[in-house]
Amino acid sequence: MDTDVLIVGAGPTGMMLANELLTAGVSTVLADKLSQRSDLSRAGGVQSRTLEALDQRGLLEPLLATGEHPVITGHFAGIPLPFHANRHRLPWRALPQVEIEGFFEKHLAEHGLHARRDHELVGLAQDDDGVTAAFANGATLRARYLVATDGAHSTVRSLLRAGFPGQPGTVTIAVADVRLGGDAPASHTWNEDGQWAAVFPLGTDPQGRPLRRLVLGGTGRSLPREIPVTEDEIRHGLSTVFGTRVHLLELRYASRITNASRQVEQYRHGRVFLAGDAAHVHLPLGGQGMNTGMQDAFNLGWKLGAAVHGWAPENLLDTYHAERHPVGAAVLRNVRAQSLLMDWAGTRDPEVLAAREIFTDMAQLPDAQRHLADLMSGMAIRYPLHGTEAHSLVGRPAPDLDLGPSRVHELLRSGHGILLDPGDTFAGVAGPWSDRVDRVGQGARTEPMLIRPDGYVCWAGAADPEPALNRWFGEPR
Repeated sequence: MDTDVLIVGAGPTGMMLANELLTAGVSTVLADKLSQRSDLSRAGGVQSRTLEALDQRGLLEPLLATGEHPVITGHFAGIPLPFHANRHRLPWRALPQVEIEGFFEKHLAEHGLHARRDHELVGLAQDDDGVTAAFANGATLRARYLVATDGAHSTVRSLLRAGFPGQPGTVTIAVADVRLGGDAPASHTWNEDGQWAAVFPLGTDPQGRPLRRLVLGGTGRSLPREIPVTEDEIRHGLSTVFGTRVHLLELRYASRITNASRQVEQYRHGRVFLAGDAAHVHLPLGGQGMNTGMQDAFNLGWKLGAAVHGWAPENLLDTYHAERHPVGAAVLRNVRAQSLLMDWAGTRDPEVLAAREIFTDMAQLPDAQRHLADLMSGMAIRYPLHGTEAHSLVGRPAPDLDLGPSRVHELLRSGHGILLDPGDTFAGVAGPWSDRVDRVGQGARTEPMLIRPDGYVCWAGAADPEPALNRWFGEPR
């Protein structure tokens, strides 16, 4: 074997996975067909659950220190979701994808992992022991496992001939990174003719000037993807929606995207796994694409580490599909619902407008706001883990409890599981798993719970934790 894991695609999902594998002590190769990292901003926001994952690995604080990344409010179908104090420990941040990739590239390099550029995958074959990958430059590489994080047009997915059902794109919109002058309102604005614009913060440029993500759609805006987005088109779109209130100062980047919505049927194909846009594509509403991909990686990384080190329980790798496929499907559903309610195509259909009006009124209810905020932040995820019916915490992100000298997110930086044992009841039970599960005894000030390396509770309560230890952390040593 040349390496334990080969990751194809050096975007946020691939880099997040590479960091997880480094944490797990697994040899990793990160390959990408591009000769250099893209300087396009692409995704623009990081949701609460992804921020928690970064914090659990000690990466959030240094990432936020790279520049101005203001707290932002979310939306559902263009309806703003107010920020509820203390609802989520880490509120949304304006963090463009390009800055996340730059941070990860530097961080991984400091730990000896450099992406292999100009490595375009052209073939793969797998057997009972591993995967052999062939690249256009003539290189070949043998790995125990391969993970496809190579985007919406995934070569790995094509080589696997993996089913990718869903809805094809029917309309396009223009997306641009800009500097704007005037009074640009946050979120979405429509005009009477069905044309609309959305404006979101992207932090600042190197000179400290505010950058914005601008989206233009609606009637007459759908053009073939290959037609470049011009400054005149941006200016006309701003004028149509905002009149003279907003004007273009600088166009930094622009492209067209479609409303295609697809999800791969299986996230695992033997020793090959798909994650991020290679597994699911949809409209970029609420930054859910990048965030879902990074969370795919956070779920998969520790499981691959367990398999490589030989302690993975039977079927542990299968839980990646079982847990993440439903999450991806739920994202596609909420994106489709948002697309309808916000009249993405600019039809001005009276029935759609009526439904939106009713939904907007309902979204003012505190319970509805909390539900939508949890949905869009990733905090509503509950994995179907064994024992979910027995305790409300199981399957959910662990609460970030104060454990005296440390908090839960700080304890997870080892990449180990955590057994919170406030009564020192389970010291003897947990001992045989001490190489992969850290026990925290008296002073925990909480009820007993077992937390996986990805921060999800897999057992809680007063019952014997040994079955859960066996299920998630394998045979005792």
